[in-house]
Amino acid sequence: MTTHRCPNMDEFKAILKKHSLKATPQRLAVHEAMMTLGHACADMVTEAIKEKATAKVTVASVYNILTHMAMLGVYNYRLSANNKMYFDVNTFKHIHLYDQENHMFRDVIDDDLIKLIESHLGRKRFKGYKVEGVDIQLLGRPTRKKYTV
Repeated sequence: MTTHRCPNMDEFKAILKKHSLKATPQRLAVHEAMMTLGHACADMVTEAIKEKATAKVTVASVYNILTHMAMLGVYNYRLSANNKMYFDVNTFKHIHLYDQENHMFRDVIDDDLIKLIESHLGRKRFKGYKVEGVDIQLLGRPTRKKYTV
């Protein structure tokens, strides 16, 4: 069974310790905001932290923390169509639905579809390339009706 969740705060602290990093108020505030937001750019995380007044941060410091955590594999990252870097707290295999109007990402959890696609592509050969993974992004625009994914 696949686990579909991000690291909780205790797990996050253990990851920091494993990499010899201190659990600073700024790092903890960034992760707390990411657990709530799911997908966010540095501006969004900074705003969430400032609203809660959990730590003193700048957009630059938040971006640096997000980037460092992404390099450690704690978060993934995606570039939006408006050239903003969005970070994803969920590092398990999943599909993204990208809202082209609002430049937001939503997770689509469909393990069966991912397995089907990986199985199909696993039999394909691409001359000169070794496929290291599959990243599926669906493009969409909001409709008048509210649908949940």
